[in-house]
Amino acid sequence: MTHRLLKLAFGLTLAFGTFQAHAETRITYKSAKTGSSYYQMGVQIAEAIKAGSNGDMIVTVEESQGSVQNVMEAKARGGDYVFTTPPVLVSLAQGGKAMFEGKSDPKFDEIRALFPIPSLTMHFVMSGDSGVTDFAGMEGKTILLGKGSFGAKEGEKYLKMFGLDGKVNIADAELSNAVAALKNGQIDGFVTAGSWPAPNVIEAAASTDVTVLSLSDDQIAETKRSKLVIPAGTYAGQAEDIATTSLPVVAFTTTAMDDDTAYALTKTFWEEKAKMGEEAPWWNGVDQALMANITGKIHPGAARYYEEAGIELTDAQK
Repeated sequence: MTHRLLKLAFGLTLAFGTFQAHAETRITYKSAKTGSSYYQMGVQIAEAIKAGSNGDMIVTVEESQGSVQNVMEAKARGGDYVFTTPPVLVSLAQGGKAMFEGKSDPKFDEIRALFPIPSLTMHFVMSGDSGVTDFAGMEGKTILLGKGSFGAKEGEKYLKMFGLDGKVNIADAELSNAVAALKNGQIDGFVTAGSWPAPNVIEAAASTDVTVLSLSDDQIAETKRSKLVIPAGTYAGQAEDIATTSLPVVAFTTTAMDDDTAYALTKTFWEEKAKMGEEAPWWNGVDQALMANITGKIHPGAARYYEEAGIELTDAQK
């Protein structure tokens, strides 16, 4: 009987070990609103991580109201939380500045970077019927900025910066309604901050005549953002390059994530990136040069991958 019990115990141990070896690691990935380019990126990352890990890592994409919310939720989330945001917002949160004033929390100091993703690219999309071809022409027009997102806040800032404060009618609607509202003539234009090519801009340009506004070099300098050129032909009817602004975006987690999970996520992302680029061109702009966009500390697990890959980190990233 003792012999049988030992065999049973040994069998259970093997079974348990097999179960452990194939146990799934579950991750929540929070990025942006559904319909945005960043939400689609999240879906692509989730599929790539699952394929690249042979199903050992399952990523659930969660809708977000914007980058600020993503950072705020780092206070209460656990070791399975991955979110995207511009690095500057992490710095502001850790310093208790701007939109994080009076909302400081020690948890913000535990935020760590994993890998860069395509940059936020500003799009000012105007209907052909509006006749607007530059920012001055937006005066008196109805513009949809959306609510709560980086694009909405950045768009509002640009309107003030370029002398349009109080001279533009701001539509009280969500960005998800922008394309339908533009087609129906309820608005003259909308502002969105997705990596190019942006799905809602593709949809708008494919279904109606639109103009995506270009910024002058002086205007770009005034925004203190990086210049980005969207090549001619990116959107239907776009005959010329579009000069606009961009802001780096990075995938983050916190020190609550264990090193092995952070290592596996980062390694799988980089190894699967080329395949993602075959399906969506925005991934082709992500390379080692974008590592410079990470201005804060990198998670130790991710740092282990970068060391193995021969990617040198800065002192600020270590």
